[in-house]
Amino acid sequence: MYQYHKWLRSFHAVAKTGSFTLAADYLSVGQPTVSEQVSALEKKFSVELFHRRGRFIEMSSAGQKLYAITQGLFGQEDEALQLLHSFKQRKTGMLRLGAVSPPVAMNLTYQLMQRHPDIELETSFSSERETLERLFNFDIDVAILALSEFDQRFETQLYQRYPIIGVVREDHPWARQKEVQVEEISAEKWVLREQSSRTRQLVEESCKRLDVALNCVMQLNSREAIVHAITKGIGLGFVSGVEYAETPGTTPITFVDHPFFIDYHLCCLGIRRNRPMIAELFDVSPIPTT
Repeated sequence: MYQYHKWLRSFHAVAKTGSFTLAADYLSVGQPTVSEQVSALEKKFSVELFHRRGRFIEMSSAGQKLYAITQGLFGQEDEALQLLHSFKQRKTGMLRLGAVSPPVAMNLTYQLMQRHPDIELETSFSSERETLERLFNFDIDVAILALSEFDQRFETQLYQRYPIIGVVREDHPWARQKEVQVEEISAEKWVLREQSSRTRQLVEESCKRLDVALNCVMQLNSREAIVHAITKGIGLGFVSGVEYAETPGTTPITFVDHPFFIDYHLCCLGIRRNRPMIAELFDVSPIPTT
């Protein structure tokens, strides 16, 4: 059984890194050792785990099924090692947080630092798809995401709700209004995020439900670019209220009755929900507010 463990470990490293060479570095062994152990696994069970095309490899359907299992197997092994390292460093624990929104993640990080000054925290940012993949691979412990879909493999809990606000140039008529009627949106030109943006999806869904036309004149893939477009007078923009940062030449505006809002969820692998640090995070998370 120990022999199979080494073979499976080599397979998992290749699947995780996408390369025999990178897998060897990851395991701190020679590349021939990794190749031999993966080949031994394939030969022993008469299965092709990787399609080899010169220097490039691709997991077969059998390899993908096996990788789904080894992610849990070796992910928990890595978690155990991290715990042991924290003991060595005299830390009370370690938590790796992933998120799509820096302001929301920093709020939670600050709360954790206040409650646990000796905890070791790592915070990283990536897209929703990449963050969920990192959760599944045990690369992070908990995520804060504006989820568009819910996967049964993950435990999720509403963390916080924020309004989605408008941003206009400071000389726009709306800048002098306390609130704007949502129907006025149809008369304006808008600069929107890419279609995969959760903020954009929520605004478009609400406009469709309210029968309000949304005239998109430009699509950009970052909040910073949208703010620059607004200052140039190209159009108006939307942003989650928690993510708005004061920028010279722009003014935030709110809509009557807050028709647009975005929910951020805490998310972890279901099998890890009861880990002490993760359980505490879920149990004492803020009450969602608008």
